[in-house]
Parts: sequence; structure tokens; C-alpha cells
Amino acid sequence: MTARDTEASSFRRSAPSPASSGGLDATNFFLADVQGGVGPYLTVFLTSARHWQAGPVGLAMAVAGFAAALCQIPAGLLVDATRWKRLLIAAAALITAVSCLLIVSFEGVAPVLAAQIMLGAASAVIPPALSAISLGLVGRKRLPGRISRNQTINHCGSFTAAALAGVFGQYWGLHWIFYFVCGSAVVSALALLLIRPGEIDQNVARGSEDGSDGPPLGLISLLTCRPVWVFLASIALFHFGNAAMLPFAGQVMALSHPGKGTVTLSACVIVAQFTMMLVAWAVGLAMRQGVGNKAIFMIAFAILPVRGILFSWVEAPLAIVAIQILDGIAAGIFGVIAIVIAADLTRGTGRFNVLQGMVALAVGIGGGASNLVGGYVVQLEGYRTGFLFLTAIAILALVFFAAFMPTSSRQSRGQSQSQSQYPSRGRSPDRPRA
Repeated sequence: MTARDTEASSFRRSAPSPASSGGLDATNFFLADVQGGVGPYLTVFLTSARHWQAGPVGLAMAVAGFAAALCQIPAGLLVDATRWKRLLIAAAALITAVSCLLIVSFEGVAPVLAAQIMLGAASAVIPPALSAISLGLVGRKRLPGRISRNQTINHCGSFTAAALAGVFGQYWGLHWIFYFVCGSAVVSALALLLIRPGEIDQNVARGSEDGSDGPPLGLISLLTCRPVWVFLASIALFHFGNAAMLPFAGQVMALSHPGKGTVTLSACVIVAQFTMMLVAWAVGLAMRQGVGNKAIFMIAFAILPVRGILFSWVEAPLAIVAIQILDGIAAGIFGVIAIVIAADLTRGTGRFNVLQGMVALAVGIGGGASNLVGGYVVQLEGYRTGFLFLTAIAILALVFFAAFMPTSSRQSRGQSQSQSQYPSRGRSPDRPRA
């Protein structure tokens, strides 16, 4: 272990400095708008301003998801391997800004698809790098509380950004939403400078035990652990059923209530983000009270089918906004629990960020399939059938997760590498800590 790592470990055990904690808070706040790119606003922009049909819109959304999917595991490996995690996040934020400028500056399909590929690649880096910095700063024992705090602040940032985006889109035009994302990207890159790199324990940040400098677990051992691939398959199904619901709702608003799509969609995002903010805090509290991860995650899976059915039967703007409360609950749970489960499954392996990349890969595959397949279902059969199709996928996700994901059992955080859940570390792959 190097002198630099020893110094980082001593910082971490005594908790990060106020400057680093504040910098991480500010980064999470301003990255909220950057991390999601332009999201559902792109569907409104392409539908109302560029007059695209549902199929090509779904293709544009899917391209970003598939690009992100291809970059997830390389991004996780890169985050594990480098000490320059802050620089990675800053670069991804600036790439997002350039992509937004490309979309509003050039017409045609090719520039939009190119920008979406860039957005997808950038989005692959931000989540694992942020989580790695958080883990390296606070250590494993404090990670659930730190992730809950990260998500609460992130959703607060998304709430604020959505409110401002609604104002910009309504009074100055949809293109100002893209400029707003560019500004947020620059500010988030500056906020990263407040985080002191010497306080990040690089070994802990990649999932190794405190003080360990050994080689990471082999990828084959990671992938052959049954709870790992069940976890990843569940996430892919979750997002297959979920990702296209809000974009479809935005398209419905753009077509059935011309001129109100941006405001209604902003209201949807605001309601969902405010709910996520409260739910992320509540999930952290529930975990501190000893509630299992699977029990909490089951709530998110159970909400999706209800949301899909409701979307298939309502068109009133206020009703669609109200339904987004359910999305806020599900997404708020997912944002915290998925990271905590990934940290538990990779304890002592040195593969925390790789598994995060695999999680994001599952999200990208599920989200891309949702937008691509769902978009053409809508084009052929209409929006109601599209929502019901996503509902059926959501039910499948719920049944699969309930049947195959092992019950969570959070053990002592001080467990050594020799007691890990992987075969090469002395434990059966079928009995993990989730």
C-alpha cells in the first residue's frame, strides 16, 4: 500500500472534509440535469419542432440507450483503474453539453443520432464515477447514508432543473432547454474542483477491502455468481417496462394538447423528482432501521404495472402529472437500492465499478429496447396498446425478481475478503450478500 493510499485511508476513517462533502453535494445537484441529458424533452422537441413520427423518435431515444450499453463495462473498468475520477466526470459533462448544441444547431436525422451516441457514451461514465468517489470518500459503512444523500440532492437538482426548463421551453422556446443543460454541465465541472482527490481511498473506491491492495476478482467469477446475473436481468426488465412510459406521455401531450406538451412534461418531471427526493431520504432511513434491500426494491417493481395501466386510460394533463408520483417512488427506490446492492455483491472483490457498469448496461439495454420496440408498437397499434405492452413487461419483471432474487441479508461491513461470496474467495456463488 503506498503512502498516498495510507493518507487517503486516514482521511476516510475520520470522514471527508467539509470542502469535499460540499463539493460532492454540489456536483450531485448540478449533474442532475446533465446526467439525464435532455431526456423526455427530446421527444417533445422532435415531435413538435421537427415533426418526427413515433418510430424515428423511438429510434433516436434507443440509439442513446444502446450507445450507453456498449460503453458501460469499459467505463466501469476505466473508473476502477484510474485515479482521475473527477476528470472523467467533467469530460462526460462537457461532452453532454456539446451534444445538446449539436441537436439544436443542425437539422436532420444524422446529427441527432450522432449527438445521442455521444450522450449515451457520456452517461456511461458519470454514475459509476460518482459512486466510486462517494465510496472512496466515506467508506463502506457510511455508503448507504451517502448514497441516500446523493440521490436526495440529485433529485432536488432535477426538480429545480425541470421547473426552469418548463419556463424556458414555454416562454423562450424548446431550444433553450438544451442551452440550459450546457450551462449545468459547466457548473458541475467546476463543482468537482472542491472535492479533494487526496481524501479518496482509491482501493475502497473500486470495491476492495480497506487497506487491501490485492488484484481484483476475475470477471468470469463475477458473472457466474447467480445473484449477480439475476440482479442484472431484473434491472433490464425493470427498465424495459419503464423507460418509454414518460416519453410516450410527452408525445401524447404534444399531439392531443398542442402548445402544452412542454409545460405538462416539465410538471411531470417536477412531481416525479420531488417525490424521488423524499423517497431517497426515506429509503436511507428504512435501511438504517434494518429493512432488507429486496423488500424495498419489490415496491419499485410492483409500482410499474399500475403506472402503465393508468397511463393507458388517461389523457388529461393533470392526471398524467399525478401518475408521475408513482414514477417518483419507483425511481427514488431504484436510485439508492441498486447502488447499495452492487456494493454488497462486490464487497472485497475490487469490482464495484465494473458491476455498476454492468448495472448501467442492463439499464441501457432495457431502456433502449423499451423505446425502440415500444415506439414501433405505438406506431402500429396506438399509444394505449403501447402502454399495455410496457405493462406486461413490467409484470414479468416483478415476477422474475420476486422468484429468483435471493432475500437480502446485510451482514457485518467488516467482513474480510476470505469470507466473500465468490468461489475464489471461499464462498459459494449461490449464497451472496445482497
